[in-house]
Amino acid sequence: MKKIFQFSIILLSFTLFFNYTFAQQPSFKIAKLKYNGGGDWYANKTSLPNLIKFCNQQLKLNLYQEEDVVEVGSPELFSYPFIHMTGHGNVVFSRQEAENLRTYLTGGGFLHIDDNYGMDKFIRLEMKKVFPELDFVELPFNHPIYHQKFEFNNGLPKIHEHDNKPPKGYGIIFEGKLVCFYTYETDLGNGWEDQTIYNDPEEKRQKALQMGANIISFALTTF
Repeated sequence: MKKIFQFSIILLSFTLFFNYTFAQQPSFKIAKLKYNGGGDWYANKTSLPNLIKFCNQQLKLNLYQEEDVVEVGSPELFSYPFIHMTGHGNVVFSRQEAENLRTYLTGGGFLHIDDNYGMDKFIRLEMKKVFPELDFVELPFNHPIYHQKFEFNNGLPKIHEHDNKPPKGYGIIFEGKLVCFYTYETDLGNGWEDQTIYNDPEEKRQKALQMGANIISFALTTF
């Protein structure tokens, strides 16, 4: 399955390039991850549509305007090159779900986890089920994910304040490749939401969207 999925990711990249070049119909979708445990996986309902719109405009991508929802243990996970996960609370992966997510990530998929405040102690435990041999490592500010179209020389932008902590970007690196990017103490997803929801200054929203675009750009062009 791993080789088949790697081939599908490469094929999807060529499709993305073709659609970008010749302005065809939307090429593919990204998805939000649905998980068990009681946490609000469905949080930030307007965030991904806004990020998709921004990426289509600023990066000249050709994404479907709405995201899909996919469960951790579903074979449909392999239909998406980019998965976004968020929430405030508990997360639980079964053994089958952890194995499925590992196969997805080691085969070319990419997971972005955005702690919406309260997820940290749960997601760290559950990702150890996926990669028991690996830990989250803080990415240096010179990592390419901070230097795609938009430059973030000081790492993640701070969107909302909770505990007076600086924003942190952590990664799981498998065989030299970043397969999971975890954004903590930043609330990027809140910054992608409609302006009327949090009434954030437009400059702050733009920073959040730009960082989100960098994440998607990195995920779609790094194999």
